[in-house]
Amino acid sequence: MSSRFDELRIFTGNANPDLAHLICERLGVPQGDMIVTSFSNENIFVRINESIREKDVFVVQSLGLPLSDRIMELLIMLDACKRAAAGRITAVIPYYAYGRTDKRDQPRVPITARLLADMIQVAGAHQVMTLDLHAGQIQGFFNIPVDELSAVHLLVRHFAERNWNDMVVVSPDLGFAKRARNFAEQLGAPLAIVEKRRIQQLNSGDEPQSRVEARTLIGDVAGKRCILVDDEILTGGSMIEAADLLMAPGAREVYAAAVHAVLAGNALERLSHSAICELVTTDSLAQPGAANSSFLRVLSVAPLLAEVIQRIHSGVSIDTIFRRRNPAF
Repeated sequence: MSSRFDELRIFTGNANPDLAHLICERLGVPQGDMIVTSFSNENIFVRINESIREKDVFVVQSLGLPLSDRIMELLIMLDACKRAAAGRITAVIPYYAYGRTDKRDQPRVPITARLLADMIQVAGAHQVMTLDLHAGQIQGFFNIPVDELSAVHLLVRHFAERNWNDMVVVSPDLGFAKRARNFAEQLGAPLAIVEKRRIQQLNSGDEPQSRVEARTLIGDVAGKRCILVDDEILTGGSMIEAADLLMAPGAREVYAAAVHAVLAGNALERLSHSAICELVTTDSLAQPGAANSSFLRVLSVAPLLAEVIQRIHSGVSIDTIFRRRNPAF
């Protein structure tokens, strides 16, 4: 299908270059030639080493750690593409940061997810692709098209292929119960729920800290293989406490699954030394520790993103992908 965007270009920042490489391999196109580096004063410098005038450009950048650097890289890459007269610019953001700040839940606080959306649009994005937003309402923060895809089918298939007949899906909190129920329905497994309470307090430096206490288990897990499922894992504290709660009444094994594994600090080490047997996630965020870990299993979202990029570039509907792979997680 011909259009004024008949040449595809895919660029990446430093957040997850391996994912961009896999997408390009899948599409059979070379990765775009772009320099993204920093000076000694931490100013980020971007230069595109090829013409992209009137080209269909996709900029792949997940907003992982270090977060501020990743955000600035994305914004500067988008601005560079805009000023190089790209025909259309799509920001491919597998993991959208600040997803938990989607509303004002206390006085005098920002809605940072909205601020980030504004910056992405001002920088030059014409549309956005992302995976499994923490809050679906974030789509409405943009005044440009947003395609929110889901990688949950990868997690479901991973456990379905094991053919266990003693699985139970566990939601780590009440707020996630609806999406955990959808996960359980796809596996044909029952659902259990951990009721927890998050206690926030100030430390000596007046810096907010939160401590999670897992309280009550709703459901029968005795003798079962439990799959703790969430959309993202930051420090792993909630998962570790929930796993301990599941083992107490006699759960057989506990597995953890999440589309996005931020794994800040020593989270991976803490999780691997907990009651959890295996952590299953995707490469929406770079997982450098996966190569040397038998505990961490990483499933690639590159085929899904590559298929959607190809359809957007060709002007083909992605409706069938939403119906097939977006199970309201």
